[in-house]
Amino acid sequence: MANIKSAKKRILVNETKAARNKAIKSGVKTAVKKVYAAIDANDQTAAKEALINATSAMDKACYKGVYHKNTVARKVSRLNVAVNRMA
Repeated sequence: MANIKSAKKRILVNETKAARNKAIKSGVKTAVKKVYAAIDANDQTAAKEALINATSAMDKACYKGVYHKNTVARKVSRLNVAVNRMA
């Protein structure tokens, strides 16, 4: 454990930010899983709706600094391709 006050504060702040990032990443993963579940079920309308929600979740995560913008762009692109292959 750190002895310096500022180091102790950094530990607490880092724990808080890690918990926030973990929650956001978990939400993104859940949204992506819903898209792939709809694709597997061959439900095109549900897949498109889930795609919109997943894209929104990823964009918010990017804005908050959880994911890099290129990572989000790649993931969104792959989801779009997967949904468009259904049609």
